[in-house]
Amino acid sequence: MDRFRAIQVFVSVAECGGFAAAARDLAMSPPAVTRAIAMLEDRLGTRLFIRTTRSVRLTESGVRFLQDGRRISQELEEAEEAAVGSHAEPRGELRVTGPVLFGRMFLTPILGEFLDRYPMVNAQTLFVDRIVNLVEEGLDVAIRIGELPDSSLIAARVGTVRRVMVASPDYIKIHGLPQHPHDLPQHRLIQALGMGTSPDWKFLENGKPLSVRVEPRIRMNTNDAAIELAVRGWGLLRLLLSYQIAPYLADGRLHTVLSEYELPPLPIHVVHQEGRMVSAKVRAFVDFMIERLRSNSALN
Repeated sequence: MDRFRAIQVFVSVAECGGFAAAARDLAMSPPAVTRAIAMLEDRLGTRLFIRTTRSVRLTESGVRFLQDGRRISQELEEAEEAAVGSHAEPRGELRVTGPVLFGRMFLTPILGEFLDRYPMVNAQTLFVDRIVNLVEEGLDVAIRIGELPDSSLIAARVGTVRRVMVASPDYIKIHGLPQHPHDLPQHRLIQALGMGTSPDWKFLENGKPLSVRVEPRIRMNTNDAAIELAVRGWGLLRLLLSYQIAPYLADGRLHTVLSEYELPPLPIHVVHQEGRMVSAKVRAFVDFMIERLRSNSALN
């Protein structure tokens, strides 16, 4: 077995979490996978995995080698695609990441439509409310919300989202509306922990920063649960991003509160890795997603 194939086997074992799972993923026999890893370890002069009867995990050397192994495998795949002309025909597995609610509300329907259009492409998603390293986790495309740090990633801005506070009509009818952020301590407050745990809520007043110390009656670890409680009229909800409650604003189940004191909107970017060549699947999906997201009124 050549060294490039051995590296691909190593990456699969690391990502699948075991030799048997990697064998199924690669359509190889388990002994062949074991031999490939042994050959690679002999060539490198170090162990890449710690094996027990119950688990397989990377050694320190294996963790370091995984990032390079993913890069080598990806570049080899791209070179092969270019050689056979598949740069003109999207194919292969597309790996996409984004925030949980954004993924469910926006990326999922876009992915479904994309896969219908390109039958030679398969997709895998990682929807998590954290910043994901594309290289380390073997991902192709990501949605990033907020200002981007300097990096080697290629980014395209597709919209913005507001940082909002909301209440249901029932809550407003019973408790009234705060007229100023300083009124908030007199209200029943719901905090979604996705916006952080600070007791100081930030606003803008006449272009100047304004901070208000609050004590939410309830802090909820998922946005879905916080939104549900606000819809039921229990209290005022501070959310980080307006897209998360766009359907509720559209049908009147929630209304924005203190909108004149909102912080500036945050940008939304589609990002992917820079390289010598971008595979047809990534280029096609990025173009497709940019068009769909820029035309979505909830993100503008």
